[in-house]
Amino acid sequence: MISTARFNPYISMEIGLAMPKFIDSHPMGSLTSEQLKQLQNAPKDKFGVTHHDILYNKKEDRVYCVLDAPSKEAVANHHKGAGLQVEWIHEVESTRR
Repeated sequence: MISTARFNPYISMEIGLAMPKFIDSHPMGSLTSEQLKQLQNAPKDKFGVTHHDILYNKKEDRVYCVLDAPSKEAVANHHKGAGLQVEWIHEVESTRR
């Protein structure tokens, strides 16, 4: 019998399995380096997203977020909720935990 069950990342969060990682890019806009540093330590949001790392270049108006999230959709919603639109999102692996 072929299973039609889909992987549910929210269940993975509840039982402590590793969350997928994603990297995205968007303009820095009016964000300051201090705001980005505060976001780095923000608790998990309502979409299940936390910041693994935030890289930025003010001169190039560019932010790269490495996020622990259950899905690409969660990453997009996380940014949309902050008034940001990501230009791209890719699932990645990290050498960090």
